Amino acid sequence: MKIVQAVGWYYPESLGGSEVYVAGLSQRLRAAGQDVTIAVPDPTGGAERTYDHEGVSVYRYPVPDAPTRAESQGRVVARGADRFHAWLARQRPDIVHAHTFVTGLGLAELKAARAVGARLFVTDHCGSLGWICQRGTMMRWGERLCDGICSPGKCAACALHHRGVPKPLALAVGAVPPNLGRVARALPGRIGTALGMSELIAHNQLMQREMLEITEKFVVLTEWAFEVVAANGAPREKLVLNRLGMSHHKIAAKPGPDERPTRTPIRVGYMGRFDTIKGIGDLVRSVTSLPRDISFRLELRGPVRTEAERVYVKVLQALSAGDPRIEFAPAVAPSEALDALATYDVLCCPSLFLEGGPTVAMEAQAVGTPVIGSRIGGLAEIVRDGINGRLVPPGDWRALSEVLAEIVRDPAGTVDRWRLALPKVRTMDEIAADYEALYAP
Repeated sequence: MKIVQAVGWYYPESLGGSEVYVAGLSQRLRAAGQDVTIAVPDPTGGAERTYDHEGVSVYRYPVPDAPTRAESQGRVVARGADRFHAWLARQRPDIVHAHTFVTGLGLAELKAARAVGARLFVTDHCGSLGWICQRGTMMRWGERLCDGICSPGKCAACALHHRGVPKPLALAVGAVPPNLGRVARALPGRIGTALGMSELIAHNQLMQREMLEITEKFVVLTEWAFEVVAANGAPREKLVLNRLGMSHHKIAAKPGPDERPTRTPIRVGYMGRFDTIKGIGDLVRSVTSLPRDISFRLELRGPVRTEAERVYVKVLQALSAGDPRIEFAPAVAPSEALDALATYDVLCCPSLFLEGGPTVAMEAQAVGTPVIGSRIGGLAEIVRDGINGRLVPPGDWRALSEVLAEIVRDPAGTVDRWRLALPKVRTMDEIAADYEALYAP
């Protein structure tokens, strides 16, 4: 089969969970004899280009770095995406599998693929679950897990709050009926965006319905996501649960607690993007709130490539207030991730948004490192609270500090006990096999 895996970001400019997933899936499909190409919009400018990444061909097509409101909302074909449409017409793939929706990769691109006879599949790696959550996190007001039910007034208010509008004003503006919002969105700038937000939510609901109509299967990564997408009107027979897994081929777990018990100072690690939605600020705050005589080490590792990441690292360094227990370390290559994770006694994933994993949490479990994470998304389904790790409410840095103090006081009764109950981790080989079965005519 001729298969196109379409994703919003990719190597070498970007390194994240969805990129690792698509790379691992594509390599395994190719090894199984499938003809695989990865297609990615490119907002950095320039012309169409093709290159090879780890044995798989990657096609990039230009999209605007500063899209118009209509382009970013998927109301028109983004400039440059027509080249992808023409490329699809030339390639005539049997299957197009989309993994994220971004400017230049959305409903219009799915329709273009359908027009050339491709079968369509979508796997959603983001908290938006297609176009259900405009905020993109599934966190109501950014404070607690949402019930996931999309409605124009409710979701417009939450999205406006995410853009900095105070909650009372967000509630008032979000209550603008969609039919009036349709007129108001023609106004320029922020006023048009704000007054048109309820209409945008209604438009998102329409896009979600259209996407599900033309897509053969909509794949989600957690049971919670499955139920939420169904509750928003998706036919259950179109939904598939295919949980995340690891891409690594060789996994060597570190010695167990009987052979090598956990000793103080406890080594706590964070490994991932430097982004506010990852909850790193809460993690730093939880450490600095503890008395200095509670001895442990926190290592923060992640790529620092963009200006936003550099600014956020400076914010975190200021927040750490020179606490000697906190260390900022450089990112590690994917091939070295397991070795780095094995050096930690626990991995901390204090996410503030719905994640399908994260993959790094499963990688940690695979090498014998328990996880402390937020009680949300995939973390709530792979970590059994108090059995093989700990879960805390997202954003609750006080609860997180209590857990850190607890493991320092009693590593044998916490960390070592959790190490004995770590689950068998799913692999990308299993994921790819499930997709091949799904793709079968």
